[in-house]
Amino acid sequence: MSEPLVLLPGMNCSSRLWDGLPTLRRWALHPRLGRPDIDGCVDALLDALPPRFALAGLSLGGIVAMALVRRAPERVTRLCLIATNARPPTTAQREAWAAQRAALDAGRSAREVQRDLLDVLVHHRTPGCDETVLALADGVGESDLMAQLLAQDTRVDERPALARVAVPTLVLAAARDRICPVDRHEEMHALIPGSRLTVLDGIGHLIPVEAPAAAAEALEDWLGWPVPA
Repeated sequence: MSEPLVLLPGMNCSSRLWDGLPTLRRWALHPRLGRPDIDGCVDALLDALPPRFALAGLSLGGIVAMALVRRAPERVTRLCLIATNARPPTTAQREAWAAQRAALDAGRSAREVQRDLLDVLVHHRTPGCDETVLALADGVGESDLMAQLLAQDTRVDERPALARVAVPTLVLAAARDRICPVDRHEEMHALIPGSRLTVLDGIGHLIPVEAPAAAAEALEDWLGWPVPA
């Protein structure tokens, strides 16, 4: 593969999300997601990134990746959607994001907001794992987290556009993901022509934190798939 690799992190996750994938992280691009709407995130990426690139995103990063490939399919050579969801927000999600924005407005830190979510972000919690996940939030900060929470509210249903994805696509899911369950990934896989679905057993939402070796293996395999002429 000759094109650059772009890795988009999930909400309240800094680029350190990918630290467990050192071979990939060393040469990948790691843009921040700090605009208050999905289209703004896509605009910023299209302005800053090379003309063509491989694109992988986790959770909110995957949502932005789907919006980008919908708007500028000619820029993306291959796509990897990790622990994400193509559906529009539910009422319960909007209420949860509003509560998190209110917590930030009241003076809570990005780390404190992240702490409340540890049970759903990882399946096997240990003190070391918890600290890694909290440190990801430290690298985001309150301003970018607020923008990401606002961006979540601007999501649209990406499912109708997935049938037009025409690049090699990996859909990577975690069997114990309580935020983006496996059935959401099965749905994306069914909609994207020629895509492949991989489900990693026994882990939760933040796949690169809980299973870095398996995540690296899956992404390195995906990067080796031939791109249609």
